[in-house]
Amino acid sequence: MVRETIFSDDSEDDEDEDEGQREDHSGESPMNGDFDPNSREIDERLRPQKLEDVIGQRKVVERVRVMLDATRKRNDTLGHILFDGPPGIGKTTLATVIPKELGVDFQIAAGPALDAPKDLLPYLTNAGHGSVLFIDEIHRLRPAVEEFLYPAMEDFRIDIALGDGLNARTINMQLKPFTIIGATTRAGMLTAPMRDRFVYREHLDYYESDDVIEIVRRNAKKLKTSVSDEAAMEIARRSQGTPRKANNILLRTRDFATLKDPTGQITTKIAQHAMEMLEIDSYGLERQDRRYLQTVIEIFQGGPAGLSAIGHSMSVPTDTLEDDIEPFLLRSGFIQRTPRGRIITSKGYQHLGLDPGSSNTGSSF
Repeated sequence: MVRETIFSDDSEDDEDEDEGQREDHSGESPMNGDFDPNSREIDERLRPQKLEDVIGQRKVVERVRVMLDATRKRNDTLGHILFDGPPGIGKTTLATVIPKELGVDFQIAAGPALDAPKDLLPYLTNAGHGSVLFIDEIHRLRPAVEEFLYPAMEDFRIDIALGDGLNARTINMQLKPFTIIGATTRAGMLTAPMRDRFVYREHLDYYESDDVIEIVRRNAKKLKTSVSDEAAMEIARRSQGTPRKANNILLRTRDFATLKDPTGQITTKIAQHAMEMLEIDSYGLERQDRRYLQTVIEIFQGGPAGLSAIGHSMSVPTDTLEDDIEPFLLRSGFIQRTPRGRIITSKGYQHLGLDPGSSNTGSSF
């Protein structure tokens, strides 16, 4: 039986939440009524409980299965694992499934919540033989905490300093062999010594449309509603290849279905109406995404434009633009990043219904 211990505050868990993907085999009924789509309880109900229930990331899942089977056959402790990739694509999901597959204890910590080595002590001293400690956003660990982890990861021991000055002494504490699973959205910010201490490293990428459609269908059943095939496709193609976004859109669309349909079924018409109300277009761009494109076209004549200039024009922080808005626009080919600044591509103009060769200064929305 997996025991989950959580020492960090719930407020730190916002970044920990990943998508649910398969049917819950616990036998519990999903919640009814209104609820917060970002709540931990809903996230855990939608999240798969077994490795065989995980949809998508097939190559990664296959390699993880090999790790687990080999570990069980050797009756050994699983090596440390690092999952990296964009937000909302399943890092936490895989991290929570692994200890359940092994039948070992499980603890969760948030990197930003660990301010000093003493904050890490409860996790390490409570770690049982073969147990798993999951550290989300591990790249945000403070240097002192990271260095404190090195001997724990390599030799399963920690050095605790007692006292100050001439009276100071160090106690060497031996730990039981355990596994650290780290998750990060910015693998490049990890130091080389920390990166090298992970035996396994897996990169998770965006999902194929068919996989997202299957996630929507299965999670609709967990939410005690039904969704037509066309409606599932409408939701999936607006999710930007991210299951977490698909789940959030599904939850929002479910609200519309509750009010518009006597049976609460999510039909194609209801899904399209919900997308219009949520201002999510057919390509998955939200209002702020289109506003970004429109700002560069109208104010900077399509670019090149610096990130700071765009941020000031939109009254949006530059880190929000770079981390939240630009990744999908870049991946979709709507913008380009050049040494001189951001440029709107012809595809970006076409999506807004504008002519790249003309001077478009009027609003298109």
